[in-house]
Amino acid sequence: MPPGNPPPSTGLPALDLILERLILGDNVVWQVASIEDYLPFVRPYCEEALRQGRPLLYIHFGRHEELLPPLPGLEVHRLDPAAGFETLTAEIHRIIARAGRGAFYLFDCLSDLAAGWYSDTMLGNFFKVTCPYLRELDTIAYFALLRRRHSYRTVAAIRDTTQLLLDVHRHAGALYVHPLKVFERYSPTMYLPHVWRDGGFHPVTESAAITGIYEALAHAETGRYDLWDRTFDAARDTAAALRRDESSSAAASAQATLRRLLHMAVSRNPRILELAERYLTLDDLLALRRRMIGTGLIGGKAAGMMIARAILRHAGPRWQRILEPHDSFFIGSDVFYSYLVANGCWRARRDQRDSARFLEGQPAAAERMLSGSFPEFVLNQFAEMLEYFGQAPIVVRSSSLLEDGFGNAFSGKYESVFCTGQGSPQDRLDAFLAAVRHIYASAMGRDALLYRAQRGLLDRDEQMALLVQRVSGAAHGPLFFPPIAGVGLSYNPFAWSEQIDPRAGVLRLVFGLGTRAVRRSDDDYTRIVALNQPLRRPESAAADVRGYAQWRVDVLDLQRKQLASRSFQEVVESCGELPVEMVASRDPELMRRARETRRPAFPWVLTFQRLLAETPFPQDLRDLLRTLEQAYDYPVDIEFTANLLPGGGYRINLVQCRPFQVKGGGHVIPPPPPAPESDIVFQSRGAVIGPSLVLDVGRLIYVVPRVYGALPLNDRYSIARLIGRLTRLHPQPPGAVVLAGPGRWGTAEPALGVPVSFAEISRVDALCEILEMREGLLPDVSLGTHFFNDLVERQVLYLALVPGKEGNRIHAGFLDQAPNQLPALLPEESAWAAAVRVIDPSSLPGNRPLKLHADALRQTALCHFDSP
Repeated sequence: MPPGNPPPSTGLPALDLILERLILGDNVVWQVASIEDYLPFVRPYCEEALRQGRPLLYIHFGRHEELLPPLPGLEVHRLDPAAGFETLTAEIHRIIARAGRGAFYLFDCLSDLAAGWYSDTMLGNFFKVTCPYLRELDTIAYFALLRRRHSYRTVAAIRDTTQLLLDVHRHAGALYVHPLKVFERYSPTMYLPHVWRDGGFHPVTESAAITGIYEALAHAETGRYDLWDRTFDAARDTAAALRRDESSSAAASAQATLRRLLHMAVSRNPRILELAERYLTLDDLLALRRRMIGTGLIGGKAAGMMIARAILRHAGPRWQRILEPHDSFFIGSDVFYSYLVANGCWRARRDQRDSARFLEGQPAAAERMLSGSFPEFVLNQFAEMLEYFGQAPIVVRSSSLLEDGFGNAFSGKYESVFCTGQGSPQDRLDAFLAAVRHIYASAMGRDALLYRAQRGLLDRDEQMALLVQRVSGAAHGPLFFPPIAGVGLSYNPFAWSEQIDPRAGVLRLVFGLGTRAVRRSDDDYTRIVALNQPLRRPESAAADVRGYAQWRVDVLDLQRKQLASRSFQEVVESCGELPVEMVASRDPELMRRARETRRPAFPWVLTFQRLLAETPFPQDLRDLLRTLEQAYDYPVDIEFTANLLPGGGYRINLVQCRPFQVKGGGHVIPPPPPAPESDIVFQSRGAVIGPSLVLDVGRLIYVVPRVYGALPLNDRYSIARLIGRLTRLHPQPPGAVVLAGPGRWGTAEPALGVPVSFAEISRVDALCEILEMREGLLPDVSLGTHFFNDLVERQVLYLALVPGKEGNRIHAGFLDQAPNQLPALLPEESAWAAAVRVIDPSSLPGNRPLKLHADALRQTALCHFDSP
């Protein structure tokens, strides 16, 4: 403020004397029994601020009536806590930043934030990030807080952060103010109760009077008990009442309680809530609370798992016999935000909501997340959970609020971490804490932020809950793994034969941990199973079956305490008795060669033939997927494991279920018109994934296989970055962008393809893999992997082209000789013009349209010029 301005004031001179006046930077919290006890202090403060010419902002978010009528000079901001902690807090911080230094603020009752967020913890976090920001800007801010309505930890967080905490109460018709904290000010009577009488505040010094006041207060108020515990205690009473009385009124009360608990702990997404309310029960939510650490929401992955199991339970007793019970714990989303706030990461998180600068400081923020600490009460709960699991392996999985919902899968954007459960209790706790930190850091990782930016989610409330699950499987010597794991899709977008019904669903099966099913392995393959034709394979010849088989197995190495990859042969030969014959077949060709050479050979090839041919496993999975799809009224994507039982039976462990963002691809499109060979740019047969369609190609980006294959590995990374720049150029010519290149797109190994990230190619319309990188490299139909889900979610057509194979060809002469637009588009990248060719049909002589005709049912694709 300019020199000569009067000092800040409460507007009550007698109260200023008690407090030795307000000081710029003060946050003042009024602890009251009701909002009516806040009002007598609000009007004088605001009127005095306006009289002094101070900017005055009223932040209204409470359920109560507005505290002030319209006043000249008063700026009112009306906000809704239902937007979530992150959204509301970020908006308040924007308001504070715009107002600048020296503004005065009036806030509603903070307790309404706890009610809106169903969380005392988040109320404390809000105050801990907002109060210091206000103080930095030399503001004065008033807040109210309902007394004895919040946990000791929450009130302690507010007391430790604020500059003034004033207790207000009524007794015998009089109003009392008792300063509990006045930062950097002191007087002999400051911390006594003061009665407001005759226009002044008079200290109450007689011990008998003080005792009488607080004895009456103690009788009038309940014990300190936070909203979360109060609500769940009431729910337990409601559930017990419903068991005694099944009348319609009791059922209605139970349904209302269930609805409240679902909003508190499961989801705020309307479609997920509708499913949850239909299938989850009060007992489910009470069981959840017993397995929950912290408060807040359990996130999308955990909600999907719980709802899917409830759907199957409702469908009949059959599923209780087939499914393994889940053995999971839930770490609420409030623990994540408390970690952010306690470790100085909140402002970085807030700034990541800004689409213009969301990546600024991202590496430093993610690094800080890896070295943070947890409060003692959270550590104690972690330790208790780990005692329950003992030395059993567990997996810590991300379960963010937006993850695995309708429209946003976040496939592979956040982390999951295995803990082998080996070592001393402290070793196990340290490993678990490292896993939690790693997943929390992934919430601020580059891939997750780019995904959110591309889908317009940067300003959405995105909190990270965690799902901690016992790993399904068994120990075989030093290795731990399940014999069967995989991904299931209720809709099959890869119908490689007319006999395959896309709506019957498809599996991607692996032996060992399911990580190999959800991550695209550069060195291996999986078993694709069309559920209405489980024995029909995309490959035909026996040699192809061997070539497309899985040869490496993901396991937990209990001795080395890590996730590891082993050869299938090594696992079988080192793990004693395994039911190999249920998942693998003896290869006659390998056995013949062994006889001829008289050398021992490992005869097994992973085919899952007996499992698929001699057990009801395919039908069970088909029925399971259909049941979930019908309940969701939407295609679904599941992750599962299966353990084999003596006698040939099995138990399925459903570990994840989410909506599958696929568009229908089973419709028939007319065949392309006959085209002379000179008009064909490329043609493929097999591995067309996505909807059948005809695209007008506006730009073809072609990475020349023979040139790329001769580049040093470091230069191949440069090519990947260049591809990212080309796909993000604005504007692109009208029409589809088609990307074609050697090997596997998105590989981690530049020897096998182009190591782009999905964010770099997410804007293309079609992706073609030309299998020319090395001898024996086959197309990987990566159904169910994170890479595949990204393609599906962005509606990117995928196709594979194998030069030399029947039905596949590429017009290399045209692609090599057509005018290359790269030097004109990015002159500084002209050195790569031999390796990367950018062909715009509109710039070619004759201006003939270039078409891409993809038929998912017939598994054919043709890229050709229209006839003149």
